[in-house]
Amino acid sequence: MTKRPAAAPAVLAALAVLALGGAAPAAVAADAATPAAVVRVSTAEQLRSALAAAVPGRTIQLADGTYSGNFKATVAGTATARITLVGSANAVLTTPTGGGYGLHLDGASYWTVQGLTVTGAQKGIMADAANHVVLDGVTVHHTTMEGVHFRNSSAYGTLRDSRVHDTGLSRDGKGEGVYVGTANTLSDHSDHVRITGNTFGPNIGGENVDLKEGTTGGLVSGNTFDGDGLTGRNYDDSWVDVKGNDYVIENNTGRRTTDDGYQTHSVQPGWGCGTVFRGNRSDLTGATGPDRYAIDVTDYDAARCKVTIGAGNTVTGGRGLVNPGVPVG
Repeated sequence: MTKRPAAAPAVLAALAVLALGGAAPAAVAADAATPAAVVRVSTAEQLRSALAAAVPGRTIQLADGTYSGNFKATVAGTATARITLVGSANAVLTTPTGGGYGLHLDGASYWTVQGLTVTGAQKGIMADAANHVVLDGVTVHHTTMEGVHFRNSSAYGTLRDSRVHDTGLSRDGKGEGVYVGTANTLSDHSDHVRITGNTFGPNIGGENVDLKEGTTGGLVSGNTFDGDGLTGRNYDDSWVDVKGNDYVIENNTGRRTTDDGYQTHSVQPGWGCGTVFRGNRSDLTGATGPDRYAIDVTDYDAARCKVTIGAGNTVTGGRGLVNPGVPVG
């Protein structure tokens, strides 16, 4: 008689459970080479190793504590097997030098970053050529420049239910809360980025949200903006500056600004067009700039560069809801 090979211990354990009338385990590893579904880390070196060894479907779980340095992910997940980096707000990625990126998702598409805190770097969380990235419930603060940046055609990104404050500590007007695209180019197609349910400010050293030319089709919805921190040194004098096309800006609440609440600009021909504003509540009390509109459409052209101002927008203080000549409703 041919002797059968002994069953693996994990399989024997599963059979024993069934024999006793219990439920089968959710999954049984086929062999020792099967990648772990969850990797738990508690030091900076462990985190670097886990980022380098990430595979689709894996979760990297951060213990509470401080992770010092700059951290980079270059492996992509997939639409059906995202890679997740998760920790509480007490899991803090910090860059004592103040340089580089706190967390760099470089070509790392289909990542979810959840719960953790990033602080101390030049830029907090940077997505480069990384599509379908989700930043969920993160905190980003005390960066030299912007807090979050979707760049180099990082399309279908999401920043939701997060807190961004104390950015642009150099106070030169280059510390946006979230920055989408690249200035002075139309080749960065960081399109369809969704910025929803976040709290921005105080002490954002630029616009809370800057949407650059070349980007299109994004959503800015349900956020709270605080313009305390605007400097005016790099044309930062509103909560949101729209230079891309076909954005929807809706149901946001803003207070404290030096001039306007929201602005559109056509810094490149055919851009800064198609924006829809609806349901936004603006408090311009204390604004001292030359315009002081809740929505300042700087290059309005009804035929070639339409902007829609819904009747549901409201304003307190300032000179009015929108600059003269732009229809409402």
